[in-house]
Order: sequence, then C-alpha cells, then structure tokens
Amino acid sequence: MSLELLQLPIQVRPSRAAVKAYDLDLAKSSEWGHVVLAASQGEQWQVPRHKSHHAVPIRAATHFAGIPTGACKKQLCCPCKNCLLKKLAESDLTVTKVDFLKSQNSVQHHTDAYNTSNLVVRRGQPFLLQLTLSRELRATDKLTLHFSIGERPMEPTGTLMSLNPRSMRNISGWQIAIIKSEGTECMLSITSAPNAAVGIYGLTVRTGSNVYKPENNAVYLLFNPWCEGDIVFLSNEAERKEYVLNDTGYIYVGSVYSIHSKPWNFGQFEEYILDTCMYLLDKSKLKMSSRRDPVVVSRAMSALVNANDDNGVVMGNWSGKYENGTSPMAWIGSVAILQQYYKTKKPVNYGQCWVFSGVLTTARSVSNFNSAHDTDENLRVDIYLNEKGEKLKWMSADSIWNFHVWNDVWMKRKDLPSGFDGWQAIDATPQEQSQGIFQCGPCPLKAVKDGDVYLPYDSKFVYAEVNADKVYWRVKMENGKNEYTKLGVESQSVGASISTKAVGQNRREDITWEYKFPEGSSEERASMKRAISFLQPSGMTPRARFAAVPKGESISKDIVQTEVVPKSGVQLEIIKEKPLYPGDPIEVAIIVKSTVGGSWTVDLASSCQLQSYTGKVHANLGYIKQTVKVEGQSEVLVPLKIMPDAYMKALATVDDEEHVQVTAIAEIHGTPEKLTKEVSLSFEYPPIQVQMPETAKVNKDFTCAFIFKNKLNVPMDNCKLMVEGLGIFKMATFEEGDIQPGRIIKSEVICTPTRVGEKKIVARLTSNQVKDISVEKAIMVTH
Repeated sequence: MSLELLQLPIQVRPSRAAVKAYDLDLAKSSEWGHVVLAASQGEQWQVPRHKSHHAVPIRAATHFAGIPTGACKKQLCCPCKNCLLKKLAESDLTVTKVDFLKSQNSVQHHTDAYNTSNLVVRRGQPFLLQLTLSRELRATDKLTLHFSIGERPMEPTGTLMSLNPRSMRNISGWQIAIIKSEGTECMLSITSAPNAAVGIYGLTVRTGSNVYKPENNAVYLLFNPWCEGDIVFLSNEAERKEYVLNDTGYIYVGSVYSIHSKPWNFGQFEEYILDTCMYLLDKSKLKMSSRRDPVVVSRAMSALVNANDDNGVVMGNWSGKYENGTSPMAWIGSVAILQQYYKTKKPVNYGQCWVFSGVLTTARSVSNFNSAHDTDENLRVDIYLNEKGEKLKWMSADSIWNFHVWNDVWMKRKDLPSGFDGWQAIDATPQEQSQGIFQCGPCPLKAVKDGDVYLPYDSKFVYAEVNADKVYWRVKMENGKNEYTKLGVESQSVGASISTKAVGQNRREDITWEYKFPEGSSEERASMKRAISFLQPSGMTPRARFAAVPKGESISKDIVQTEVVPKSGVQLEIIKEKPLYPGDPIEVAIIVKSTVGGSWTVDLASSCQLQSYTGKVHANLGYIKQTVKVEGQSEVLVPLKIMPDAYMKALATVDDEEHVQVTAIAEIHGTPEKLTKEVSLSFEYPPIQVQMPETAKVNKDFTCAFIFKNKLNVPMDNCKLMVEGLGIFKMATFEEGDIQPGRIIKSEVICTPTRVGEKKIVARLTSNQVKDISVEKAIMVTH
C-alpha cells in the first residue's frame, strides 16, 4: 500500500531515490504502512513502518524520512532485531561538523601569523582535526578522510589521499590515527608525508555513503624546515626564526666602498600573500609530483617573479624612466607588489634586482658587490676606456654592477652527487636565459666555491658573478680604425663583501667565504682552474635584454688573464676628499704613489662619470690629464673637482639612484707598465626622524610621526614619502611636493597594532634629486 501524509506542521515524504538507496520499493510492497509518532516539542512526524512492528527508533526513522538527524530527541524501541529500518539506522553515521583547531595547529606549525581563515600546516608534521558526528563512533563504522589536490586527484598519482584511521594502509606516506573518541566527538591526528606536494588541499569526510564537505575546507600545506624528513630541514632554530618567520629585514646596496642597508618588509604573513604564492604555484603548471621538490619549485618561482616570459609578478626596468608605474627605488617591501599582482593578475611596474630578491623569498637576501654580468661565459668582463679614461659602455654587453642582489635557499640536493646540500643561490632578476627562460638556480654554494660549474643549475653564471676577471682596454682611433691596448687585469675585485643580514641581529654579515676561497690563495687558484676547464668556447651571442650588443671589431684574447705586478712600484689610489651630498661639489683625489726607490714620470688620465648601479653611464662629468713625477718612496695628489652645475641636471633627469664613477689610467715612461684604478662613490643624504613610543598595546591606537629636514643646498622636487608597518598599519603615501633647503616636513600616521611582538615601521622618501632616503624603527607590542 502506498504511503499517505497527514497534515502536520512540516510534511515529509521519502523520495524514491532515498527509498531505492535502501533497496525498498514502496509502490510494490504490501508490507509497509505508516505510523504517526510523537516527537519533541509536540510535533508529529509520519514515518514508514513494517506491518509486523509498531515502532522504530525515531532518530533512525526521521533520518530515513529526510528529516535532519537529531531533530527528534525521543526514541521508541523496536523489539525486532531483524527490523531493516533499525539496521539501516545503526549503520547510518554522518558528520555534522569539522573543527580544524586552527589556533592550536597553527602555533605548532609556526603558521599562526598568516592572515587567513584557512588552516595552514607544514608537511611531515601532525595536525589535529575534531569531528562532530551524528552519534557515537562504533567499531563497525566506516570513516575516511579524503585530502585532494589538483584538478584530477587520483590515488595512483599521489594527489588523492584516502585516510582510514582503522586501516594500516599507507597512502603516499600520509598517516591518520584516532586520538580520542568520546560521545559524538572524535579527535583525529593527521600527518602528511614529508615529501608531499605543497599547495592547497581540499578535505571531505566520508561515512558510509554520506560525504561531508566542511566550510573553508581548504588546507594549505607548506614546506617544513622543522621536519627532519623534509629536504628543506634546517636544524638551527635561530636561522629558522630569521629566514622563515621574520617578516622584515635588510637588503644591502651601494658600492663596495660605501655599503648601506635598505630596510625591506617581506610581509609573508599579510593578507593575500599566501594566496598569491599558491596562485603562482598553479600558474607554474608544474606537475603535482614536481611540487614535492623544492629544487624544482624554487627554480619555477625564480622565473615567475619576473614578468619576462609568463606575465610574472614584477616587470624589470633599468631605463631610468618609470612614468607608467612605481620607481624601483620607491618600494619599501613586497606586500603592496604581491597584493596588486594578486588583484590584477598583471605584472607590477617596476622592479630591479633588490625588488626581485625581496619578492622571491624571505630566506637569505644576498648582495654581491662588484658583481660581474658575464654574458658569454668566459669568466671575463672587458672594460673599454677612451683616452680620457671614460668608459665606452656601448662596446661590451658585459658589465660590472656595483651590487647585485639574489637569494640563498636551504635544501638537500638529492638530484646531485653527495656534498652539495645546504645553501643554494636562486635569482629572479632577468639577466640571462636558462633553458630558454629567464630563471636562475638553485645553484649550490659549494659548487661555486669549488669551481664545479658543470652542476645544475646556472653554476657557470653564478661563478662568474663572484669570480670573473676585469680586463681593461684603451681604445684609440688610429688611421680610421680602433686600436686596442691592454691596460691591465684585476683578478681580485669582482665578488667582494658578499653580504646578508646577520641571524637575529640588525647588522650586516659578510658571507664571502661561503662563495669563494680567499683571493690569491692556493684553493682559490685551484677552484678557478677547475671552473675554466668546464667553460664553453667564447664567442657566444650575448642574451641580455637591457645591455647593448657590442659593436665594432672583435678582439682575440686569452681566457686566462694574468694580473701584472708593476716592477716600478708605482701605484694608484682614489680617495674622496669630503662626503658626497647632492648640490655640493664632487671632490676626489687621485694619488700616484711610489713604494720603491727611483724616479718615475707618469702620464695620468682620470674621468668622472654618473652611472647607475648596473654600470650604465648616464653622463660624463669631467676629466683631467696630467703628467706627474714621483721620486723615491713618495706620492703625488692630483685633485679632481666637479661643480654641482655639471651633474645636478643629469641627476634629476634619471629616476635611479646614481653613483659617481671615478676611473684613472696611468702610463709610466720608460716601461711597458700601465695601471688602472676605479671606484664607485655613493651620495649621502639627510636622515628621516621617526617619533613614536617605545611600546604599544594590541588594538590600542598610537601616533607615529615622520620628520624630515632638507639639509642639502638644493631643493628636493616632487617628494614622496611612503610608510608601512606590518601588523600596525597598511602602507600609506604622502605627496610632499617640493622641499626647499632648510624646510622641515612632518607627516603622521594613526597606528593600531594587531599582533604582539617586536614590529618595525619603515619609511622611504624619494624626489627628483634624491632617490632613496630610508629609515626603520622598531616598537614592542604587548597584550
């Protein structure tokens, strides 16, 4: 007989699909009727019953009828052990809630600072989930957790993990266990494999034929430097705090003669930053199996951070013109860049090497001073000078950068012979293509140090950056042709003062020793000899996008250059007479020094040029040519003075931080000896003052004031102040206009701390004349 419905507050009829799911066909059966049961709060429900029995468990009956489980509190007993409905009810377990225990898990996994509502955990480490069930969990119940990643998750590919706490079956190294089961609450411990693919996993829970998908079911799985089974394991806790958890730091810029720190907010915990990383992972199109390996992931990320091949994060620009974007000098951190990219999915304008480094990773940001850009893999950078000592930049695609910034990341290299674990250099700056894409690394520092440049990835290029020789040539027009005279070789100047922020301290640490043996040592010579043995023949076509392709005659030169020691004992030095402030005269001196007896006549030529940190010459400021005599152990000082009118206009027309390059050439009469010397000098600027309390409390406002006085002798036009405090206030920009000499400006920000601990506030001031005045100040935030 068919089922009938009474007119009740809520009418429920079992669907035919639901009936068939239990192998019941009400239309054909004559064994089923109906019964009206009294439920809680006086409501009545109609449920099916077997003719031979007068009652079934209300909880089971209401679930069978489509009424939410748990709506009825009372139960009537069914005396028949064989009642089909009762058996169905007893097996019908459902999940009503999943608690990701975010606060507890995130502290254990060092992810509590991430600004996201989802659970973020690290691979190879247990995390807890608490399930709320429709009834107590029984030994016969089927309970399976499914963690899936990618578009087509499948168990054979390791992209679908079906975890049954009662099964000993191991799914791709993942583990699950019941920690506690009491009443309707069940606590589970899940441990992902230490080599699991990183990314966003979806979670569903299956109980029998029921599938429960929690709200916010996405679980972010990251590499784990705290897990010994993970190949990124880093045993030193202080280093983990510095390179993984510290969201602020310094990037070192300037020149080897004047190194200064640029405060940088890495901001990995800020809103949308983690999602941007996951978006880039998907954009990389890496196979899920490749996402297990930090070697492959870091290499892909070095390509995705620059925009050259795949509409990556940052568009590089070294032109000095940045009208359609933000000058690389103006950025104070990675947060605004990554958030803009995530919002628009378009490259952010513009960046240079320190920006690419800051965006790529929070791990060691490394600055290499006198960094060689060797385009043809011959471990040599040729520098061409005219008779005045001025660089002829157009003649070579090779260059020496005042500094270049990349990153070191820590991992084991199971893809290489033993001995190359540890720090690996990666570089997102688009200098040269590698395997057809602008990417670089990871390259083991040990391979660079030992000269094992045959190892992947890009070890030849990185080796040249820190070890190339500088070869000076004088170019002179004779009979309508360029004549080339080799002036000298510097084999110890490239790769100097390789710097990074010290662990746990706000100071610069010199890590040159990690990249190379002491210059001139037997180990260093052996490393160079070994590296040269792996070089390809010279004459390769330069591939640099922003360097000019050389023109003119080719010159045959030996690969191995010998640095000649002058027998005369004559030496050159270049010193600055006073600090370099924009608007003041540039005053330097060339010292011709004799260290042995005798009398020497020296023809001296020296030039002063304005150039970018990449070696690009923007203006010739002046030169001197003079013949001097030195006798015995003596020295002669030759001054070179450039007035402000000669350089201030050029300084204002280029939107880069310019350096003053001074180059000197000396020829000693009566000998074949020729000497060269060059230095790069940086401008100095007035400071920004920050006024704020030393301590603050969470969610309690305080005021931070930024004060600047123009102590220069020239106006600062089109001034812009950018300020940011991670966990305190979002980035703000103040248009300050023109600041005349002696004028003081003051800008204030209302700050509301949201996180405890030491927080840092960073400010950067730019103008047409002054490109980068930076300051950082810390404040302790408490509860």
